[in-house]
Amino acid sequence: MDRKVMESMLNKLRSTVSSAANSAVSNAVQIASQVSNYLPGNPVTREFEATQHIASAGPGLVWKIYKGYKKSTKQDAAIFLFEKRQLDKWDKQEREAMLDKLRKGVSQLTRLRHPQVLTVQHPLEESRETLAFATEPVFASLANVLGQTENMPVPTPPVFKDYKLYDVEIKYGLVQVSEGLAFLHNSVKTVHRNICPENIVLNHQGAWKLFGFDFCVANQATADQPPFWPFEEYDSRRHPNCQPHLDYLAPEYALTHTLDTAADLFPLGVLTYALFNEGRPIFHNNQDFSTFKRNCCEYKNPNSLKLQSVPDGIRDQVRLLLHATPQLRPDALQLSKVPYFDDVGVKTLSYLDQMFQWDNMQKSQFYKSLPQIIPQLPHRVCVLRIVPSLVKECINSTMVPFVLPVILLVAERATKEEFVEHILPHLKPIMKLTEPVQVMLQLMQKMELLLGKTPAEDVRSDALPLLYRALECDTQQIQELCLSVIPTCAHLVENHAMKNALLPRIKKLCLGTGYLSVRVNCLVCVGKILEHLDRWLVMDDIFPFLEQIPSREAPVVMAIVGIFKVALNHKKLGISKEILATRVLPFLFPLSIENSLTPTQHSAVMVLIKDMTERVESEHRTKLEQLNSIKDEQKALQMAMPTKINGNDNAPVSAVDASCDMFAGLGMNQFTGGGTASNKPQMPSPAPNQVSASTSKPSSLTLSLEEKQKMVKEQGLQNTLSKQPPLLPSPPPPANAVNKPITSPQSQNPPSSLTNPVQHSRDLTSSLLNSNLNMMGNQPAVPVSVNGHQGMMGTTAPMGMMNNMNNTPSAFSGMTGNGTLMNSVGSNMTSSMTSMGTTGNMFQPMGGMNSWPNQVPAQNTPMQKPNMSAFDNLLPSQQKPVSMNQMAVMNANTRNSFGSMMSPMQPMNSMAFSKPATPGVKQLSSSEINDFLS
Repeated sequence: MDRKVMESMLNKLRSTVSSAANSAVSNAVQIASQVSNYLPGNPVTREFEATQHIASAGPGLVWKIYKGYKKSTKQDAAIFLFEKRQLDKWDKQEREAMLDKLRKGVSQLTRLRHPQVLTVQHPLEESRETLAFATEPVFASLANVLGQTENMPVPTPPVFKDYKLYDVEIKYGLVQVSEGLAFLHNSVKTVHRNICPENIVLNHQGAWKLFGFDFCVANQATADQPPFWPFEEYDSRRHPNCQPHLDYLAPEYALTHTLDTAADLFPLGVLTYALFNEGRPIFHNNQDFSTFKRNCCEYKNPNSLKLQSVPDGIRDQVRLLLHATPQLRPDALQLSKVPYFDDVGVKTLSYLDQMFQWDNMQKSQFYKSLPQIIPQLPHRVCVLRIVPSLVKECINSTMVPFVLPVILLVAERATKEEFVEHILPHLKPIMKLTEPVQVMLQLMQKMELLLGKTPAEDVRSDALPLLYRALECDTQQIQELCLSVIPTCAHLVENHAMKNALLPRIKKLCLGTGYLSVRVNCLVCVGKILEHLDRWLVMDDIFPFLEQIPSREAPVVMAIVGIFKVALNHKKLGISKEILATRVLPFLFPLSIENSLTPTQHSAVMVLIKDMTERVESEHRTKLEQLNSIKDEQKALQMAMPTKINGNDNAPVSAVDASCDMFAGLGMNQFTGGGTASNKPQMPSPAPNQVSASTSKPSSLTLSLEEKQKMVKEQGLQNTLSKQPPLLPSPPPPANAVNKPITSPQSQNPPSSLTNPVQHSRDLTSSLLNSNLNMMGNQPAVPVSVNGHQGMMGTTAPMGMMNNMNNTPSAFSGMTGNGTLMNSVGSNMTSSMTSMGTTGNMFQPMGGMNSWPNQVPAQNTPMQKPNMSAFDNLLPSQQKPVSMNQMAVMNANTRNSFGSMMSPMQPMNSMAFSKPATPGVKQLSSSEINDFLS
């Protein structure tokens, strides 16, 4: 049973695996077909992407060199491409011979591995149209550098214009070629046969590499025999590109018809001469073998050669290299040991190439001496040769502190483009290192340089994380350097990173550090980056943080003051008066009394406090003025609206006037906008036409639709009431004038001193008083002498309380105001007014808050003269109201009726309270008073 189960499970597993394999194969076939469709041409293009045509190389410069990269690893590379169409005009036999030579050269190059031989990354691939292979990144061939532009991009890249090889580059380049030939002759036992500028390639770092093994000849002897290389004659009938370059060909081809390793050293001498002669060889054979034979005779006497352009240090060696006898030529190793090549730059470059053979102690000693050598080397050599060699050492983290200062020194001399292309890619991995701590310290010391030449995107992705790690480091020097650098890159920090990453780390460091210098630098850093913060972030995050700082040393206080000063005066930020009054000033005042401050520092703190106080005062005063102006406009609008109907002067007092009158007795009128009772102006009651005009006058405030509708309704009601006749009560006729008609107040002719404006509406109280006064008088008025006394409400009687009239006879007799004879209120007064003078406590006190300080307690003044100012409110409103206390003289009817009863009213002074009442005056009973008031 178990066996069957096992078999069934195995069958299921087998079927599952087979189906998965079939689907995988089908998918692979489908993808392969898609790739072949999308990437036609040479198979090299399937793995490498060519981006730019940069140079040419090979015999006759037939190879086009493209800059590119490997698709899978993104590793830089160079793609060599030969287009077969260049051979379309060739004979078929020569075309095939040329293709065979090219295939042989690339195949031989692929098998060789040496630092001075060009490294192949992908072998030769052939299609119908092209031959292609991939190598290490390449700058150009030496022929391109010397000015040969065949198969170069059009137009020629700007880098080749005025391109000049430095002496150290020529020296070390010749050393590299010599080392490459020594490897080829001694180790591989091969003769190159075509050493020329076309077959020497400069890689992207400037190193010289051997290329073009199309015509090389390998050793044909056995291991126990001396090496032997068969000689191949030059065939002038074939195309020049199918044979070695005649201008660099050894004279053995014309003289002895032998071949050995010395055949590669003669062209090396010609190459040396060309390098110092603007790229021109000794003889130009113009691809003619006959001319070459004639010129070979000149080499038999090398002293006749003109080598003035060659430096003295190597001129003799060049003569030997150009000798017609092969045995007299120095070999490759001997040439590399010439004292001419004992140059500081050459040794430095040579040491860098051999660095992998040294131990860490030897490397560290060499790297320490490099900063003194760097200024002596050409900048291009430093960027292209030294920096890449140093970067290789960064794999060993213990050597990074020795290598990094040299890299940063080269970065200082580099342009921004050179830095981004050649240095920054190598620095990015170093920026991520946390150990050893010297690496971060060195980066912080040169951070301003890095930030100045690093693009903004790379700053955000690589430099800012480095700064964050530096803030979290425990080393004081690194923290201070980081804080000094942050303001220079704050504009590159995004808002969310500033709020969530940078500021929290600075705050944590400031609050948690035990070093005063670090805390002060934190505050200075915050002050410098304030301009890059939002206003709300400063109010909600920075200000509360300042209040949490535990120490109050003078540098800390001054740093805090600086932050507040920047926030106060910066046009983008600013501090509102509410924040100043409630948070900032209460925090700054305790700081101003710290004993650690110097007088100058204390003055600086107080100046800031005064500036803030003045700003709060000015801003709030402006706000209050605006609010008061709005209130005044609202009050003017209320006054312009018709609120009084039928001449009623007893309109309700507004809340603003009530609040002003509330403080009148306390002496605060000038602060509340009010005045005293004596100088407070009285607004005359407007006439109906004036009211309508005032209501129709537009207000300075904008009225809403509902307010306009309300005003229209009130105007209509006012017009309706103004057309109605005044309502006058029917008083009982007096005994002496029962059938006498009642005269209207308008029929009376008041004296010219009391000219009232015409009024169309009056209140009932005023009408009742006028009617009673008209019915009371029958006799003509006779003036009565006043005996030099002023009226009751003269200028010396400021009291606002009505006095008791019980003991004051003839109260209305001869009333004067300030010595001026006043007119009577009515034309005739009846005898019923006689009882008014003798009625006790008829009028109650009417004074307001302004009269409180002048009042005398009731228990101390039982006998007070009556204050007749209360009658002012009973009279019709006038343009210039005249109180009854100011009336000096009664008219004729009043004198006849009350002359014997009334005496001049006395001023309200201390003598008035002790004056006894005049006997013989009849007091009114309650019924008479009620009849009078009815």
